[in-house]
Amino acid sequence: MARKTTYRKTYSRKPAGRSFLSRLFRGLLLIFFGLLFIAVIYHYRKGLAYYLGFKTEKVLDEDEVDKHLSDVRNIRVLENHKGKVIGIDVSEFQGKVDWEEVEILDEKYPVQFVFIRATAGNDRVDRQFKKNWEGAKENKIMRGAYHYYRPNENSIEQADLFIKTVKLQKGDLPPVLDIEKLPKNQSLDSLKKGLKRWLVKVEKHYQVRPIIYSGERYYSDFLKEEFGDYLFWIANYNFYREKIEDDWLFWQFTEKASLPGIKHRVDVNIYNGDLEQLHFITVE
Repeated sequence: MARKTTYRKTYSRKPAGRSFLSRLFRGLLLIFFGLLFIAVIYHYRKGLAYYLGFKTEKVLDEDEVDKHLSDVRNIRVLENHKGKVIGIDVSEFQGKVDWEEVEILDEKYPVQFVFIRATAGNDRVDRQFKKNWEGAKENKIMRGAYHYYRPNENSIEQADLFIKTVKLQKGDLPPVLDIEKLPKNQSLDSLKKGLKRWLVKVEKHYQVRPIIYSGERYYSDFLKEEFGDYLFWIANYNFYREKIEDDWLFWQFTEKASLPGIKHRVDVNIYNGDLEQLHFITVE
């Protein structure tokens, strides 16, 4: 007769200490993220209050709330730079601008300067340049013109196009070279030589040193060391950045602002100084 074999069930039990530590860790993690959320809300309370209507007594529908939440950081940045000069930059991508309406940003911050795209590459004149150039002047907004540089096109031809298109007057801001892209068919050394040729020719014509515009990473990686004699206008839209660097002349801190007179979103810039200092760098 076969002997009946019996099996005893065994149950694995987690050590009580390990279970407690796991629950404690999850609890602390939830508390941490809760406090972080509260801190972020408090940090941006002025922007949230403004755009959700608590400050202006506006009643916003869901679409308007969604549209303006992206600008909450903008309010924080502007609050951090009281006393500095606020301006915008425009091109044909903003459509037709009603310059008589372009006065106040977020009902509080006057727009006191504008950079206007004049040319791109060696053959492209911005379709709205003439109207924008004249409109800014007529409405007493300090103006400047910029050229969008195409790395794979002749630099002298690009400079000639800009010079032919832009007639600077006393009180205008210095010309700007906008460089954002790396070359496809040339080396970095060749690109830098082209940039220098553009800068030298434009400076010789207008008798004022141009400003260089670029993104912060591009500036740090490719331009800062070799073009240290020039003043820079830097673009950085990162949510965590809230103050301008000491060595930046201008900071383009957002590309998603709303402004009366402009149907589409617009870039907003801060000049690293007051209005008197801004006048000091204009064309004489």
